[in-house]
Amino acid sequence: MIELLLSLQTRVPPESAMDLIFRGSLPTQIILVILVIFSVMSWVIIFWKWKLFREIRQEGDRFLEAMERAQRLEDAYRVILTLPDSPYGRVFRQGVNFFSELRPGALREGAPETDGLSLTQLETLRMVLEKEEAEEREELGVGLTWLAVIGSIAPLLGLMGTVIGVMNAFLGIVATGSTNITAVAPGVAEALVTTVVGLAVAIPAVIGFNYFTSRMNLVSGELEGFSAEFIGTLAREGRV
Repeated sequence: MIELLLSLQTRVPPESAMDLIFRGSLPTQIILVILVIFSVMSWVIIFWKWKLFREIRQEGDRFLEAMERAQRLEDAYRVILTLPDSPYGRVFRQGVNFFSELRPGALREGAPETDGLSLTQLETLRMVLEKEEAEEREELGVGLTWLAVIGSIAPLLGLMGTVIGVMNAFLGIVATGSTNITAVAPGVAEALVTTVVGLAVAIPAVIGFNYFTSRMNLVSGELEGFSAEFIGTLAREGRV
């Protein structure tokens, strides 16, 4: 062990950050490999969720435009069937399908007037819509947990690598009996590399998690508002 520490102190001083990485001790390199894996996972999730929420925003705009053109619930249902699948459309179809089960044929063109929904049926419809909203929110949140985990764990892994590196540097000082800055600096610099990499991995993950969480909350709020508007439409058309 002492011979290994002596060799670490007498080796050629590193000239760049890459030298610190490739000449690092085994524990340091293991931690760096884990951080690189976390970084790749983080960026894959970030690009995936960015693309997903961008598509959802476009689908939401088309959905709202279609709803504004529709005069009655039947018209809206026919228009929605022509649009691409989206969280908004799925919530709408779930509500319409449940209403159609309670009042078969009520949404067909030229269908006779039927009795409105009772309070019990209306409350059940509300619960059906809330269940669909919860499922959509859960679907939108897939992957965000990993961003939160990476954002929390990466700095700690970096700190652990720094502590290990500093311990090795102090052991080297004890083994050589020298406190020369030239002998100590490379070990301390190597120890700090993992902290820098850990922060570089954690910062994008934390930013992505907060951004996509806000986007998810925005979509979830829009779905809740649409569910309330759906029930309001039933009331305006005398179906409640």
